[in-house]
Amino acid sequence: MLIEFFFTLRKYGLKTSITELLDLLDALKQQIVFADTEAFYQLSRLVLVKDESQYDKFDRAFADYFEGVAEVDLASQIPDEWLLPNMLRQLTAEDKAALKGLGSLDELLKQLRERLAEQQKRHAGGNKWIGTGGTSPFGAYGYNPEGVRIGQQGSGARRAVKVWDKRDFKDLDVNSELNNRSMKLALRQLRRFARTGAATELDLNGTIQATSEQGGYLDLRFVPERHNAIKVLIFFDVGGSMDDHILLCQQLFAAVKTEFKHLEFFYFHNCVYEGVWRNNQRRFTEQTAVLDILHTYGADYKLIFVGDATMGPYEIDYPGGSVEHWNQEPGRVWMQRLLDHYPKAVWLNPQPQAWWPHYHSISIIQELMQQRMFALTLAGLTEAISSLS
Repeated sequence: MLIEFFFTLRKYGLKTSITELLDLLDALKQQIVFADTEAFYQLSRLVLVKDESQYDKFDRAFADYFEGVAEVDLASQIPDEWLLPNMLRQLTAEDKAALKGLGSLDELLKQLRERLAEQQKRHAGGNKWIGTGGTSPFGAYGYNPEGVRIGQQGSGARRAVKVWDKRDFKDLDVNSELNNRSMKLALRQLRRFARTGAATELDLNGTIQATSEQGGYLDLRFVPERHNAIKVLIFFDVGGSMDDHILLCQQLFAAVKTEFKHLEFFYFHNCVYEGVWRNNQRRFTEQTAVLDILHTYGADYKLIFVGDATMGPYEIDYPGGSVEHWNQEPGRVWMQRLLDHYPKAVWLNPQPQAWWPHYHSISIIQELMQQRMFALTLAGLTEAISSLS
């Protein structure tokens, strides 16, 4: 039972084990769910999927097996602008009655693939192409007696024979585009919880125990809140070529602030020298000395550099190499002081990894970091967090 389902999950890259399949079968024997596809979906995902980053693979495998659709990614090939509802046709009852369906799901899917191969631009209000507000069987916010609904928020005429909306967990896939949500998912792997501060959180177990010891008289007990005890020191490269990566760095900054209570962050340009900044405007009158950072924050901090490492090699290797001021010592010296003090350190590079070999400065930073430079992608961030753990 469900052996083919198990093999389908493995085909889509899920690391589901036989033990987990047996757990699912045992749950079904207990009739935790019965004759309900949606409930089975929730139960099987709970039992068979080990972490959130696999949810999207599970969705595709589930659709493949239970809906008999091998190419469940067709909707992802459709540009979002094709499905924007800015034109809606008003159809009379006679107009709707005159429309004919294609007759079968197989024919619908065949013609959908043909449209994808032929269509070059957005269409609205039409009767053939993938679009919105018309009588085409493919798209959103229109009407057809037998259509494939794609990208629509909620139902409309309730005539779709297949609903092919955007997958809920696509942005959790390790191969997806990095965003704030997926960053938080990766950063959660760097967690060590501890209870610190004032006792403000109700200790339910302690309260029950104390109340029972008092013969039933309520005795409330409290404990400090649990917080992530990991300490993070993060240096952001700003200005110059990093302007191309502002949005990505903003998302990373927001995710890091959410996940870590003990967080200190500073800004630099291209390479770290004797001073860094708390403010990204980097006024020289407001510098923080790197030596002060070394004396203030202990070696238990995790050190993260975020930058494209794209600069002239002299900015790293020579006194006076900085493009903004005269540095008495090379950037390499200051980088090494930080790395000697903080053994757990990584460099996150938003530059596409395929470009790295074209920049000598990146290879220098890679050597300084002892190959602990990672791409600022979900997979790269996951690797970096593993290196810091």
